[in-house]
Amino acid sequence: MQRLTEFFRGVVREMKKVSWPKRKELTRYTITVLTTVVIMALFFAVVDLGISQLIRLIP
Repeated sequence: MQRLTEFFRGVVREMKKVSWPKRKELTRYTITVLTTVVIMALFFAVVDLGISQLIRLIP
């Protein structure tokens, strides 16, 4: 039980050292990630559609 308590104390100590992003930074990072995900999804959708059309051309 003492090892578990010491572990959580260590976790709390380390979490206090973390440099958390400010609200403005977090918003910018979130928008960047969402934009990247949407662009990649569109890219793969177009590639998938293209490959599907090529396969349909094969008799």
